[in-house]
Amino acid sequence: MDRSTVLELVSVTKAYGDTIAVRSVSHKFENAVYACLLGPSGCGKSSTLRMIAGHEIVTSGDIILGSLNITDLAPAARGTAMMFQNYALFPHLSATDNVAFSLKMRGIDRAKRRAKAMQMLELVDMSAYGERFPAQLSGGQQQRVALARALITEPSVLLLDEPLSALDPFLRLRMRVELKRLQRELDISFIHVTHSQDEAMALADEIIVMNDGLVEQTGLPREVFNQPASEFVARFIGGHNVLLTPAGPVAIRSDRIRLTPDDGRVAAQMSGTIHDVSFLGSVVSLAIRSADAHELTVSVSDAEFAEQPFDLGQSVVLQWSENDVHRLAT
Repeated sequence: MDRSTVLELVSVTKAYGDTIAVRSVSHKFENAVYACLLGPSGCGKSSTLRMIAGHEIVTSGDIILGSLNITDLAPAARGTAMMFQNYALFPHLSATDNVAFSLKMRGIDRAKRRAKAMQMLELVDMSAYGERFPAQLSGGQQQRVALARALITEPSVLLLDEPLSALDPFLRLRMRVELKRLQRELDISFIHVTHSQDEAMALADEIIVMNDGLVEQTGLPREVFNQPASEFVARFIGGHNVLLTPAGPVAIRSDRIRLTPDDGRVAAQMSGTIHDVSFLGSVVSLAIRSADAHELTVSVSDAEFAEQPFDLGQSVVLQWSENDVHRLAT
């Protein structure tokens, strides 16, 4: 392993009977990096995370943490910790005792484990709520307690399974900031599973896009967005139009297409008709059906739309620079 690699997957496969959920995935996770496993439901990302955590048996392949092969170790012996999607807090225990529970299982005396739990609650800004029970906490507060409980074991890698999916949009944005702050402060690797493109783009130092049990693409968020490796990535990551040309599929970002009314005086790379206009705050999204039955989306700023509005049913001309055409693997 490289010195900078904290965790490595080596040809890891997971099969449930005849169904292959994860197909010979290999990847190196660098130390102190926020990585997001991104993909649609059923793509294998949660199975991958659960194999790393030890909650799923690896069908074949190896998982290496540091210099140790942890493939067959029990979850508690791996040096990882997992924060579950449903938080999995004990309803009969206070927040402090929930956080301290794993230390209790290790035989740490009550005073020491509660002191450590209070340190963790302070880290996630929950020290004032230590004696409350889960039912007395909001969803966001329960999530912070679950996060403190995962961190109390001082893992080398923290695993997060859809941690923001149960939160309302406002709390989700706040917790993005909190998670990134904690990762930087603790200086450990976070591996975060999500189906949300926005969440992955906002949080990740590295995105691993999965589809049908395979890794489709890895890279920096900006790289994955601007240079999608395949038609699947371009469509799933969003913000792109995929056109099937004689030379193969290409992607063009929806904000790089220029839109003008079709008055017969402008040379068109494509023409079409507007069949939907969606106001999204600072951006207006226009859905266009071309004469050759392509469906395209064009994004313009609210200010641009105010200056040049478009109506449903209006004929338009679409233009773009060849520099904005990204060729996709076939």
